[in-house]
Amino acid sequence: MIVTRPAARVLALLEILQNGGTHTAPALAERLGVDERTVRRYADHLLDLDIPVESVRGRYGGYRLAPGFRMPPLMLTDEEALAVLLGLVAARRAGLMAMSDEATDSAAAKVRRVLPKTLAARLDALFATANFTSGTREAPTAEASVMLLLAEATRQRRPALIDYSDRSGKRSRRTLHPYGIVAHSGRWYVTGPDSASGEMRTFRLDRIGYAEIMHGGFTVPDDFEPAGAVLSSLAGTPWQHEVIVAVHGTAEQIRLPRGLATVEPDDDPEWVVVRLRAERLDWIPAVLAGLGLPFTIRQPPELRDTVREWAIRIAAWSAVE
Repeated sequence: MIVTRPAARVLALLEILQNGGTHTAPALAERLGVDERTVRRYADHLLDLDIPVESVRGRYGGYRLAPGFRMPPLMLTDEEALAVLLGLVAARRAGLMAMSDEATDSAAAKVRRVLPKTLAARLDALFATANFTSGTREAPTAEASVMLLLAEATRQRRPALIDYSDRSGKRSRRTLHPYGIVAHSGRWYVTGPDSASGEMRTFRLDRIGYAEIMHGGFTVPDDFEPAGAVLSSLAGTPWQHEVIVAVHGTAEQIRLPRGLATVEPDDDPEWVVVRLRAERLDWIPAVLAGLGLPFTIRQPPELRDTVREWAIRIAAWSAVE
């Protein structure tokens, strides 16, 4: 099964026809990015859904909706409508949308258009006046069709062939047994054993350019937890710097996001060892200061200078009146 977007284009055809008038097959084909034969097939799909698409013959013929046809209003309570639209806004701000901003805006507009006028006006007022304390997270967008296909493969326990680009941009094609799909820190991941290494791997969905469901099947261990596997994989990613810090405290006192660091016992029972990896060291001092506990830097040595410089800057800024 190759990744395509026929369902999205069928809905796009319905959206065009709902604007009224008769639309020629060549004009529809150009707008949808398909050929005229495919337009006819999409029109047949709408007819199968009991949507009265009429084929008008003649020089000025084409396709149109039957006169008087209107999509039924979307019957949502105030809470349900708020849940839908607020969910779109929250997911976009968190960077979890597997689609473009244009698709998100279009979806929200369609929901608003079929809401009762009073409810739509109230929701518009909310979004026009609401403010957020956190900024919108900018994250690479995963291809929606890739996400849906991998979700199908995961649920059906079928292998998936993927075309993947790693951090350096090197592309490879491999067969993956998708055990689960996980959202973490504004990105989507799929995890499972792959053919290239034979080991458990974690892949970012926005780096998958192609996906295809293959024949065959697999089983997932009963005790497998996709979220835990992704977090462990991210914590072990080989970055430029491996940071090891001894902290005077207990593991329960180390409040760091899962996937950012690992906490291990130290030889001294009053201390624990925190390990994390990073491409840059400039953000590490603030994280260590946020622990609120004494610490000793074991590696890398240059982190000590980074922490001292950070402390001097903070002290200087705090002295400014």
